[in-house]
Amino acid sequence: MHNEWKRSQFDVSTDPAKLDVAAIHAFLASCYWSEGIPREIVERALQNSLCFGLFDGAAQVGLARVVTDYATFAYLCDVYVLESHRGRGLGKWLIECVMAHPQLQGLRRFSLVTRDAHKLYEPFDFTPLRAPERHMERHKPDIYKTAAGG
Repeated sequence: MHNEWKRSQFDVSTDPAKLDVAAIHAFLASCYWSEGIPREIVERALQNSLCFGLFDGAAQVGLARVVTDYATFAYLCDVYVLESHRGRGLGKWLIECVMAHPQLQGLRRFSLVTRDAHKLYEPFDFTPLRAPERHMERHKPDIYKTAAGG
């Protein structure tokens, strides 16, 4: 079962069949966090995530992707609203939809990484890491820039 939210002409949907993979890839391939990402990687990421597509009529204008086990943790990523649709509260609404999703309730940890959108996430109780010394990561920022893609 897919979830849907509506606000005037805008919709948020978790129906993967509605996602415009070409539009998502075009945006993500130009972002600071996924520059040059190959389309096949985007397709695999979308297939293995809970995706929230933001639509203006039939046109996809935003996305939020959640990687989760639906029991203990979730990782929010690839959140965007097209420049042409910013300044209307759509980013906040998109995150409201994510946080309201019935299968994402009661999780012990919900994390994300952002360079510049802290103010967007703070109203949803996201904070800097409380104990950063306990967190580790394996980070390959240029993985999509290599000829083999990894």
